Amino acid sequence: MRGAGDAELRLSTGLFFDGVGAGRAPKSGATARIRAYYDVIPDRESRLTLDRTNTNAMDDPPPRGTPVKRVLLCLAAALVATVTLAEPLTGQWRGYGRRWVTPRQPDEAAVPGEFTFCRLQYTSVRRERHGQGWRTDYPDGDHNLPFRASQMTTLSVAKDEREDPFHAVVTATDNGLYACPFIFASDVGTARFSELEAVRLRDYLLKGGFLWADDFWGDIAFRNWSIEMERVLPEYAIEEIPMDHPIFHTLYSVDSIPQIPSIQYWRQSGRVGTSERGSGSAIYRMYGIADDSGRLMVIMTHNTDIADGWEREGEEDEFFYRFSPNAYAIGFNVIIYFMTH
Repeated sequence: MRGAGDAELRLSTGLFFDGVGAGRAPKSGATARIRAYYDVIPDRESRLTLDRTNTNAMDDPPPRGTPVKRVLLCLAAALVATVTLAEPLTGQWRGYGRRWVTPRQPDEAAVPGEFTFCRLQYTSVRRERHGQGWRTDYPDGDHNLPFRASQMTTLSVAKDEREDPFHAVVTATDNGLYACPFIFASDVGTARFSELEAVRLRDYLLKGGFLWADDFWGDIAFRNWSIEMERVLPEYAIEEIPMDHPIFHTLYSVDSIPQIPSIQYWRQSGRVGTSERGSGSAIYRMYGIADDSGRLMVIMTHNTDIADGWEREGEEDEFFYRFSPNAYAIGFNVIIYFMTH
């Protein structure tokens, strides 16, 4: 992967603890991970210079002169080793139990920030294997993406009372919807919007909102979700997003969409399978709906579960190494795209 802009990437290393917010001491038995990260070093002829008066949590200086005002280009980018301490982290997914977090509204953040992870709550009218409707990948996926973003960048994320990244859940009819520059929805092949929800989603998206639909598998799920999107944005078409689109090159140059399965399916397949519907989900793509100016209002990662790469990073090292770095690369690219478009 190569960073955006006229700069080279220089490898360095850093240590952090899973599940520990910035400035907080790790609990006894936490999992420590060593990752490689990249400083942005401007080319000789570049107008970029390093701003050493401002650093992120990893003490990386961001470049001056970049057009990206709200999101810095210094991020962790590759995993190199793992050190596991005596006990697993409390609060992470472990085996057969899940931590539950009572959904909260965006205005309940103790410390507001530039970025709040907002999940869309909807009504399911059918079931999908390995899916749990709107709750799929909740809450750990919602926590881990902004946690890593706050840890590896100077992006200001909303915080809760414990100074951990805050995440919210909204319905399309909540007033809090408009406080979310970004909403995320999982298992969307099961969704059905009411007439009011469809109208509100349309208004939100046309006014500059952004929706990411993830973790829906096979033709039936795609068809059901397409019907809902046609109700919301009937005059706009769903189109495959080409790999030369800026969303794939905003921070990292991503040359393909990863197919990430649920960890349950991956284990059941002998830790080799990624296509949850066999030949019916062998082709995995990112699709989108753009407005008249070309701005993406909706993206859809079909036949892949990007959020499982965030949610399950603390559960099993092999799964983490194989899937999480690519999942985070896509996630960070998407965050930067919607915050700068």
